[in-house]
Amino acid sequence: MGIWIGICVVAVLVLCLLFYMWKLARENNLKEDVLYFDHFPLSFGNIKIFFISDIHKRMIDLELIDQVGRVDVVVIGGDLAEKGVSFEQIKENINRLKKIGPVYFVWGNNDYELDYHLLDATLLDLGVKILDNTAVLFESKTGDKISLLGVDYIGFERARLDFALQDSEEGTFKILVSHSPAIVPQVKEKHDISLALFGHTHGGQIRIFGFGRYQLGGFEKHGNTLTLTSNGYGTTFLPLRLGAKAETHLLTIKNSSEKKND
Repeated sequence: MGIWIGICVVAVLVLCLLFYMWKLARENNLKEDVLYFDHFPLSFGNIKIFFISDIHKRMIDLELIDQVGRVDVVVIGGDLAEKGVSFEQIKENINRLKKIGPVYFVWGNNDYELDYHLLDATLLDLGVKILDNTAVLFESKTGDKISLLGVDYIGFERARLDFALQDSEEGTFKILVSHSPAIVPQVKEKHDISLALFGHTHGGQIRIFGFGRYQLGGFEKHGNTLTLTSNGYGTTFLPLRLGAKAETHLLTIKNSSEKKND
């Protein structure tokens, strides 16, 4: 009798833990950071970037969209979807993101599990700018420029940082987007990339006693480049999280001289 009571207690505890992990995976944690750079062009004032990565099977919560509000740029850091996700859901997620700003996208490994030619066409039809080893320029009224660079997924040997750099403009404030942080060793100080945004790792997604397959997401400094690796919004394999909260990011970028006024 005692054995069966013990088994029931353990089963209840396991079910409670699984429910807790399932709830964590569905959270809408918006992390807000103000980033200061000495050479960010003052003529822009500031720019607001909403960064979301690794959406996978999740539907983006409308409450999150309302919380973010309007931004200058929305960046999807890859794994917008995966095998089994319908194109209707993809379209709805993109339309929700378009409510807060123009959308830019880099390819992740799971995006290639779909008909990626159809995904490419769908995104273009929805007005999404795909950064596949390319760059886009933003220009202020005084002629200062920001380059947003994006590379394809490095794990499939598709990433060509050199092409993206060629497509950018020398002397501009450069922001790099790559699905995987594995691109970091290719980023040299001479490239003058100020900020780089990554996903892919999910922060380990399920961490046992603080240990996981990957380290938790966060900011790091590599040479003269500040990097942000996100825990991501969705999950892969299992719809569960532990010790690595789902997250999205609202980044406000300013010139360092503005810090004393904030």
